[in-house]
Amino acid sequence: MVVMSRIDETRPFIAVSIAVLTVSDTRSLADDKSGQTLAERIQKAGHSLADRQIVTDDVDRIQDVVRSWMQRPDIAVIITTGGTGFTGRDVTPDAVEPLFEKRMDGFSEVFHRISYDKIGTSTIQSRATAGVADSTFIFCLPGSPGACKDAWDGILAKQLDYRHMPCNFVEIMP
Repeated sequence: MVVMSRIDETRPFIAVSIAVLTVSDTRSLADDKSGQTLAERIQKAGHSLADRQIVTDDVDRIQDVVRSWMQRPDIAVIITTGGTGFTGRDVTPDAVEPLFEKRMDGFSEVFHRISYDKIGTSTIQSRATAGVADSTFIFCLPGSPGACKDAWDGILAKQLDYRHMPCNFVEIMP
């Protein structure tokens, strides 16, 4: 298989402002490996980490933070980690998807393709999702550091790089 994407070095890098929300009943900033993985990758790529928070697996709390970030002009992208599984407390997609104006079905499909190569059929236990709401790109990732690495390295790093060709999300951000 030949992948036709590339980085156009003649285009300037444009930093994107990204917020990270960890959804967990048990984590704190001190032991949040998934949120830290994303924060490190965001900053290493040259983007800015606009905010980082942790909330419990509660629909209202998740929506409150996501909505407040959607209203902030300095946040273009929100990445959540955690709460995408099938246990009773996993409610991140249930909280975030109703906010979407447009779903990004391809994100979930590509994420599962990448994940399948690493963990096989266990990837079906994730409800990773993405969409756009109020001109903000929102990505909901599983709560494992490995899944966050896979999503960032395999999808988000490229799509949040203006130089990525043939297209990227930065080109269509307001």
